[in-house]
Amino acid sequence: MMVALDTNVLAYAEGLNGGEKKTEALDLLEQLPPASTLIPLQALGELFSVLVRKARRSRDDARAAVLSWGDTFPVIETSSSVILIAGDLAVAHQMGFWDAVILSSAADARCRLLLSEDLQDGFTWSGVTVVNPFSPQRHKLLDAFLAGETKREPVRRANRTSKRSH
Repeated sequence: MMVALDTNVLAYAEGLNGGEKKTEALDLLEQLPPASTLIPLQALGELFSVLVRKARRSRDDARAAVLSWGDTFPVIETSSSVILIAGDLAVAHQMGFWDAVILSSAADARCRLLLSEDLQDGFTWSGVTVVNPFSPQRHKLLDAFLAGETKREPVRRANRTSKRSH
């Protein structure tokens, strides 16, 4: 099973909304297998924007964070067909366009779950179920996915360094 991450999961892991959310997000991310966990390109773009605008980080720091997450999990590219389908999805379900791009990207990559606090928990479209990983009652699909996985090395960003330089 493949899982996609929405921007808010990464933003919380970066420390937005305080230490409690950061700890919860990092604990979740440590349980996810890197080979089965994907990040839509749109989520990385949104993360950069959120880190600069809301967290008041420098553009260099935001760029480093985006590169680090892109090194940690495979990135789902945004194709022209994903954009076109996202437009239809946004209209049909009264959804924000960029949220629709993330969901459409997850479907295109054959993800079964999209972990998001922003979209409607339990909403299923094109085989992808939106799951709020921060809900007090964890969704059964996420539980099943995590139960099938073993604990891995921590992915705490503070303990990793990016090898990229541009």
